[in-house]
Amino acid sequence: MPRTRPLRTALAVALLAAAAAGCGDAGELRGAGATPTATSPAKLWPQLSPAASPAWDYDNGESEVMKGVTAPGGDIRRVDPVAIVRAEIAQHPDEYAGSKAPYRETARRMAYCVRGPADERCPLLKGYDRDLTGDGRPDLTLGFRLLPGTQTAVRVYTVEAGRVVQVMANDDAVSGVELAGHSVIIHAPSDLADYEYRFQWTWDPDQKVMLLTHDEMLRLGKHEHRHRRSPSPSATP
Repeated sequence: MPRTRPLRTALAVALLAAAAAGCGDAGELRGAGATPTATSPAKLWPQLSPAASPAWDYDNGESEVMKGVTAPGGDIRRVDPVAIVRAEIAQHPDEYAGSKAPYRETARRMAYCVRGPADERCPLLKGYDRDLTGDGRPDLTLGFRLLPGTQTAVRVYTVEAGRVVQVMANDDAVSGVELAGHSVIIHAPSDLADYEYRFQWTWDPDQKVMLLTHDEMLRLGKHEHRHRRSPSPSATP
C-alpha cells in the first residue's frame, strides 16, 4: 500500500533528526541556503485567436534533385562534388548566370575546379562524408563560396533511388560549421560584440529534408573567441 503524505513527512523528519544527532563528520548534512521560488510561465492574452499559418517563410526546408547527377551503386562518395555544384548553378541561372546575378563570380571561377578544391581560385570547399539521414549510408556536406560577396553556401546531399538529392541549403556569412548526430550547426557572426548566431538544421525522417530546428543568438565565451572547433568526419577524396 502506498505511503500517505503525513507518513512520508514524519519519516523524512526522523531521518534528518538522526543525521543531526550524528558525530559531525565530513558526511553530515549541511544547509544549502534558501530555495528560490519556482515560477511557471505566464501566459499572455489567452483570448487571442491562434494563427493558422506563418506570416513568412521560416526556411522549412525543401529538397531538390540535382539533374544529370547520379550516384553509382547509391554511394555518394563516388559522385564528383564539382558536378553537383555545376548542376545547382545550371538549375538556378537567376542567381549565377549573367552580369547582374548575385553569385556570378562563383559560376565563372568553377572553371578552376577540375575535381575538388585543389586550385585556390576554385570556390568549392572540401566536402565531408557522414550519415546525417540515419539510413546507414554516408551523405555529403558541401560548402562553396558565393562570390563576389562574402557568404558561403552550405549544402547537404543524399541519394534516393540512385539520384543525388539536395536536402539542405543555407547561405550566410559563415564563421564555422559543425556536424553533430543528424544535425548541421552553422555559426554566423552577429552585429553585437561577443555574440554569434547559431543555426541548427536537423534531418526529419517524415519530411525527408533537414529542417531549421534551432535559431538562436548566443554569447561567446573567452575560450570560443580564441579557438573554433572544426568538424571531424572524413573528407571526400
